[in-house]
Amino acid sequence: MKILVINSGSSSLKFQVIDSESEQVLAKGVCERIGIDGRFTYKINTGISLKEEVPMSNHTQAVHTLLDTLADPEQGIIRSFSEIDVIGHRLVHGGEKFTGSVVITDEVIDAMTECNDLAPLHNPANLVGVDACRRLMPDTLMVGVFDTAFNQTMEPKAFLYGLPYRYYEKYKIRRYGFHGISHKYVSQRAAEFMGQDPKRVKTIVCHLGNGASISAVKYGRVVDNSMGFTPLEGLVMGTRCGDVDPGALEFLAKKENLDFPQIMAILNQESGVLGISKNFSSDFRELKDAEIKYNEKAALAREIFAYKVAKYVGSYAAAMNGVDNIVFTAGVGENDSDIRQEICDYLEFLGITIDELKNREHAEAIRISTGSSRVNVLVIQTNEELEIAREAAALAQKILRPDRQA
Repeated sequence: MKILVINSGSSSLKFQVIDSESEQVLAKGVCERIGIDGRFTYKINTGISLKEEVPMSNHTQAVHTLLDTLADPEQGIIRSFSEIDVIGHRLVHGGEKFTGSVVITDEVIDAMTECNDLAPLHNPANLVGVDACRRLMPDTLMVGVFDTAFNQTMEPKAFLYGLPYRYYEKYKIRRYGFHGISHKYVSQRAAEFMGQDPKRVKTIVCHLGNGASISAVKYGRVVDNSMGFTPLEGLVMGTRCGDVDPGALEFLAKKENLDFPQIMAILNQESGVLGISKNFSSDFRELKDAEIKYNEKAALAREIFAYKVAKYVGSYAAAMNGVDNIVFTAGVGENDSDIRQEICDYLEFLGITIDELKNREHAEAIRISTGSSRVNVLVIQTNEELEIAREAAALAQKILRPDRQA
């Protein structure tokens, strides 16, 4: 079965075509600068690749471009659009309505639209990508895989805020948690790598990138996630502030004569390691280079980030009454060995010891803790596209006619 995985943003559209049986990536690429001038990047597993300027005034044209390329006699991997069995869409916010992947219908779209206020930067863009695919491939099964769904196993003690309960009843103000697709894939891959039963281990997943979150996964179910009502809460991130006292925002608004949209812009776009480093960079690689050159604020930004991660890991070990695996993933988690070491230095009380040589290696999956470490510390490359393809294929197997299955 060929699965087309779509991750649609406001001005971009990433895609992969995955064979669900071999789990091989047959083609991948990205449509960028949609609605501006258009840039198309494409690569297939035989080595053919291209990067070109292609006018794309909207997402429908972007989808048309990628489909035409996939079916191109010289550069494509399919003979016709009908060879795409399922389209799996990454959808960010499903609120409380969706606890798993679903077949996309008009009713699902209506329910997602109701969640637009919860994710104004993500949900509308996701829905634009869905609409574009439905226009061009109306007979193809489409599956929505939600970033919030894996986190819906959290209990009220974890997801409720200390606000009047009526606001949860009226507006569903609560912790939702994000990066669920990555947390699910990585927690299960870690158990597989270690030869464990996912339903019998306690795992803390540290998804550390420009956007960062940590989840506590106990026996295959999320019990907590550091992101909250929005992806703004939790860790200090690239440009996002993470946890902050709301009282400080009122103080800042009065002192700087700022309205709430201006405050939110600061919290989302000017804060995090970018703000701490005095606007030096939100890129952890650049901060690392600057730290080596004795840039004190760059060093401070990385130190604060590592400290906050370690605090969450420690609290989640307490929440689960123990931990078997701690896993690092995403751009920073997979590639920054110094950050990993600095975080784990705080966690020696858990009996963690790191193998310095292993910590410098790169692999799809690797254990970087020593044999004597009481907790396994792993680095796993996340693969959200494969997780989406797996969930889309599993749902499709229950629905598609036998003659449509390959």
